[in-house]
Amino acid sequence: MKTLKRFVAYYKPHRLLFSLDLAAAFLMAGCDLFYPMITRSIINDLVPNHSVALFIKGCVLLGGIYLFKAVLTWFTAYWGHTVGVRMQADMRRDIFRHIQKLPFSFFDENKTGALLSRVVNDLFEITELAHHGPEDLFVSAVMLIGSFCLLATINLPLTLIIFAFVPFLVWFVMHIRAGMLSAFSKSREQTGRINAETESSLSGIRVAKAFANADYECEKFDRATDDFVGARQGVYLVLAKFMTGMQLSIDLLTLVALVAAGSFVFWGKIGIGDFAAYLLYISMFTNPIRKLNQFVEMYQDGMSGFRRFCEVMDTEPEQDPTQPVLPADFEGTIDFEDVSFSYGEDAAVLKDLNIHLPAGHTVALVGPSGSGKTTFCHLIPRFYNATEGTVRVDGVDVQDIPYQLLRKNIGIVQQDVFLFAGTIRENIAYGNLSATEEEIIEAAKQAELHETIMAMPDGYDTYIGERGIKLSGGQKQRLSIARVFLKNPPILILDEATSALDTVTERAIQKGFDKLAHGRTTLVVAHRLSTVKNADEILVLTPNGIEERGTHETLLVQNGIYAKLYVTQFQQQ
Repeated sequence: MKTLKRFVAYYKPHRLLFSLDLAAAFLMAGCDLFYPMITRSIINDLVPNHSVALFIKGCVLLGGIYLFKAVLTWFTAYWGHTVGVRMQADMRRDIFRHIQKLPFSFFDENKTGALLSRVVNDLFEITELAHHGPEDLFVSAVMLIGSFCLLATINLPLTLIIFAFVPFLVWFVMHIRAGMLSAFSKSREQTGRINAETESSLSGIRVAKAFANADYECEKFDRATDDFVGARQGVYLVLAKFMTGMQLSIDLLTLVALVAAGSFVFWGKIGIGDFAAYLLYISMFTNPIRKLNQFVEMYQDGMSGFRRFCEVMDTEPEQDPTQPVLPADFEGTIDFEDVSFSYGEDAAVLKDLNIHLPAGHTVALVGPSGSGKTTFCHLIPRFYNATEGTVRVDGVDVQDIPYQLLRKNIGIVQQDVFLFAGTIRENIAYGNLSATEEEIIEAAKQAELHETIMAMPDGYDTYIGERGIKLSGGQKQRLSIARVFLKNPPILILDEATSALDTVTERAIQKGFDKLAHGRTTLVVAHRLSTVKNADEILVLTPNGIEERGTHETLLVQNGIYAKLYVTQFQQQ
């Protein structure tokens, strides 16, 4: 019931148009109800009495009713569906905006393809349900009640005999409803899975080709497809039972009406015109039943998708503090006070860290893979919240700072570059959407990218393809660096930012980084130790915590972990 109330709430912005749609549907039902009564009058009175003039008027009246009904049909078909598609759009906007507010941990657990399925596929049937659901229920109720009242005026006992079937139909629908909901929900889940498999395989198509694993990818896709087919077969099995039962009930109802009404004619209880009216009403009476049949299928399909929509909407978003505290100025001082962090139930990645990073200093994080360097950096912009302890920026707990404001003052360049499908200009401008053309060009120059861009046929309007596939690895990395130059934040996080660059370009970029880092707090995560030699302080992070800290020269003298790493890389070079 709670889910249904949430669904109904989406009608509110469109209540005027929805009300007009129901009014049109009501008038259409009224037109259908008048037709048998006029036919009855023609058969019982006008034809036997040779009332030609009245007969012509009756036919003209029926023609006018049909034309009026045609106009109403157009209105409900167009504007009714418009209400549905607008509601669907509202839901899509809501879920997309909500997804933008969800924490990193949510995306760690949910595949992109499965989320895409919830945004697109799960809401696809909402248009039909939003339009036809209430309309079919309303029209069916009007037709059933109207038919009963009009037929009761002809012969009440016969009407009661025919309508005695209605409770059995209601019981049958309720009995099979649970099975339909379960089948449709499973089908939705399998649709999400096959979307996730497809998205993953197509995104990694070049890797699959490089490893000659096309057959393996096809096998994975086939398994997901087979599961989807099985789920849909479950849906069709339940639907077959439902539709068979409903069709048999409708046919038996028609047979009962024919036998009962014919018997009443033989007994002299009703006339031939009344008999015809009964058969016409039974024919119309079965239409609402068929509509109810369609509604049940539509409702289960649509609401199973809406429930999956609600599951995402009910996921707790990132929370801004109820009483935000803002630093007097973002200078960039960072403090870790007894900070520990773990992913879910896993062992702690960071444990009992106590670190003070002065504003304007460049601090490097080095150490083996898996020691928590990237996790360390992710705690500062609150991509994850510390399991224990406090992370502070300029003396303020990061959980007391609105996350949008916090992240606007932190620039991040990562090893795994993500670029949006679009132009070079659009991707650089992502660092500052209000930047001028001159500022975009200056950021590209600082990232040593301007000359490369100008050598391209379309310059800054060059389309880079999905995920920047048309650019080289170095070009993609420099473009992401340009975005941060444009953002110009007081805190920089460079997570293996130059790992994809050649030595010459790396040196040129490093000069730009040195210039950008001046007066700003900069955290550099690096395996290539040549890039961190000039850092104000180097932290050697291992699974046991911070094993060593100091300048490049100090750590070499200590002849510890850092010195061994440096000597190893120097010998390799």
